[in-house]
Amino acid sequence: MVKICCLGAGYVGGPTMAVIALKCPSVQVVVVDISVARITAWNSNQLPIYEPGLDDVVKQCRGRNLFFSNDVEKNIGEADIIFVSVNTPTKTRGLGAGKAADLTYWESAARMIADIAKSDKIVVEKSTVPILSNPEFLAEGTAIKDLFEPDRVLIGGRETPEGKKAVETLKAVYANWVPEDRIITTNLWSAELSKLAANAFLAQRISSVNAISALCEATGANVAEVAYAVGKDNRIGPKFLNASVGFGGSCFQKDILNLVYICECHGLPEVANYWRQVIKINDYQKSRFVNRVVSSMFNTVAEKKIAVLGFAFKKDTGDTRETPAIDVCKGLLGDKARVSIFDPQVTEEQIQRDLALNKFDWDHPVHLLQPTSPTAVMKQVTVTSDAYEATKGAHGVCILTEWDEFKKLDYAKIFDNMQKPAFLFDGRNVVEPEKMRKIGFIVYSIGKPLDAWLKDMPVIM
Repeated sequence: MVKICCLGAGYVGGPTMAVIALKCPSVQVVVVDISVARITAWNSNQLPIYEPGLDDVVKQCRGRNLFFSNDVEKNIGEADIIFVSVNTPTKTRGLGAGKAADLTYWESAARMIADIAKSDKIVVEKSTVPILSNPEFLAEGTAIKDLFEPDRVLIGGRETPEGKKAVETLKAVYANWVPEDRIITTNLWSAELSKLAANAFLAQRISSVNAISALCEATGANVAEVAYAVGKDNRIGPKFLNASVGFGGSCFQKDILNLVYICECHGLPEVANYWRQVIKINDYQKSRFVNRVVSSMFNTVAEKKIAVLGFAFKKDTGDTRETPAIDVCKGLLGDKARVSIFDPQVTEEQIQRDLALNKFDWDHPVHLLQPTSPTAVMKQVTVTSDAYEATKGAHGVCILTEWDEFKKLDYAKIFDNMQKPAFLFDGRNVVEPEKMRKIGFIVYSIGKPLDAWLKDMPVIM
């Protein structure tokens, strides 16, 4: 029996190993992590992450050929293939701070493998660093589907006899369920840059349509109509053309910053600046949204209750890493708003922690282990378990995640229980503006024509 050990039981390691175990019943898979709480959760009925379909996969395999353990040394020693799926956060200090990947955790894992291993091992990295490189292309919310039916599996290896043999061994694992023409083999750097470039291209599309959304509002165009027309061009296609308050998630910004750093290190400042602009537009979109909220409400939200519906960076996940909601909430709190938050999958503890952390700190375990003390700002935040409670008595409502259930809310009931005038700021284009206006709301939807009230309230950036 081939034995696989995965270091890291997070958003990538857990689901990926669960699917490998399901699709390869003759392979023993052990996911290890130093966090006792995280491994305990993987072994319980309440998994540490939310992903549609994940529960079923884990329950089918756990205890059969899928195991979760804190015994790192034992399982490294017994493994034939070791996947390394640890954090590679953006550096917060030192050379390359704010751009380069911090390889502290990856280096620690590599040194531990070297110290423990007594036999040959195939080491596969799932993190974003340049061993075999097997970058993940998972979209949260559809991760299990992506793993079941991947567009491609990319394996990069050293161009040596040993490297080629290792590539073929890993390829044989995926060949249990992935068609051979979808398994791509490259050299190490091609695999790494393919991962960075893919995320940069996707983020670029989002920033492109968001830049157009600002122009749509200024001219009276409808960004949904523009995006639909543009997406009909088969050279472009319709995906990732939904205007929003901005992109989030663990990969887009981090990978673009890493790409920028690599370009700078290789003497390509023009290329670096090109990709840096993708992030600048994303930051601009979040700032523009906050400024629209404040300027619409008589240029102040001080002591006003603002309800925030959705805190995760996208629907169907509880992940809040780099979610636009953090920057929007911090912007509102900076103007002394009272913020009431509801998200169906994000806990109050997570929300409070996210709002207390500095930028880039979220991906550094040392920070996550430190308890955050309540501050004056945190006292302005309440987290509810119900959308109607969050919006009760509010002056304005901000929709920041496109959860399907937000489309089905009784907005007439919400309007009746709000302060007047009642404002609705739709950062995901979840609701139909005209229907909301008939109820009585003053509505702002990203990239949609503005109503008369908003036109008379200029946004000061």
